[in-house]
Amino acid sequence: MRFVIVTGLSGAGKTQAIRSLEDLGYFCVDNLPPTLIPKFAEACFQTDGRIDKIALVIDIRGGEFFNDLFETLKYLEKENYKYEILFLDAADEVLIKRFKESRRKHPLAPDGRVLRGIQLERNKLREIKDRADNIIDTSKLSPRELREEISKVYAEEGQIENQLIITVVSFGFKYGIPVDSDLVFDVRFITNPFYIPELKNYSGNDKPVRDYVMNFKETNVFIDKLEDMLEFLIPNYLNEGKRQLIVSIGCTGGRHRSVTIANVIYEKLKDKNYKVNIEHRDINEDVHRGDKKL
Repeated sequence: MRFVIVTGLSGAGKTQAIRSLEDLGYFCVDNLPPTLIPKFAEACFQTDGRIDKIALVIDIRGGEFFNDLFETLKYLEKENYKYEILFLDAADEVLIKRFKESRRKHPLAPDGRVLRGIQLERNKLREIKDRADNIIDTSKLSPRELREEISKVYAEEGQIENQLIITVVSFGFKYGIPVDSDLVFDVRFITNPFYIPELKNYSGNDKPVRDYVMNFKETNVFIDKLEDMLEFLIPNYLNEGKRQLIVSIGCTGGRHRSVTIANVIYEKLKDKNYKVNIEHRDINEDVHRGDKKL
């Protein structure tokens, strides 16, 4: 089990760090009182590996409870619970700027100057910083760069490349574009199989419709160009820290053309070992509604 205690100065990026660890598959708890860590650790270690990555944020927001941290660490060591400490730091002027931008009060100086609170916090955290396994100075890091630093230390081999989850969605324009779409493509330029009597009762999941749609030169040119675009976009989305990509492909009713092409794109992405899902949102809408027009 990997057991990470995340701590550091207020405003140094602990919230972003815990989100990054959560994206890496860690079971995360924010602001857990140190006195509860032993019980929590014991429960997690007894899951027989079902929970094997844990991250806890412990900081001075815990007030008096924070003073129990070192006793808790001694207990973990005594019981052979291995842990590591990630400490987030930043320069005073950067922290002051962040507090001013967020208009939040410093937890150790709620009615006074932010600088005074930062100084008190540095003194209070000096010992835990000295014991940290990893220290990240976020003064010059953007949120994306911090995620990269977290991933370098805490991601498993190959995990960074597989963080992006792609969902290919087929839909019908007459039922509206999926609201969570990142990319939307209109395939109504392809002849509609609905107007072929022997095809209209099938869907794009059926071979007759698939063969019909894929028989057009325009279909294959479109698929090749879309595949090239996704091959360009996906690495760049990953570099920017994107974790979900919704690719929506629409035709009129969402039953024939969009389903066929969505299935083809899904298979191509799957063959390239991307984490990809497929959804056919409107494939049965016209069947249920008895609509005569697709």
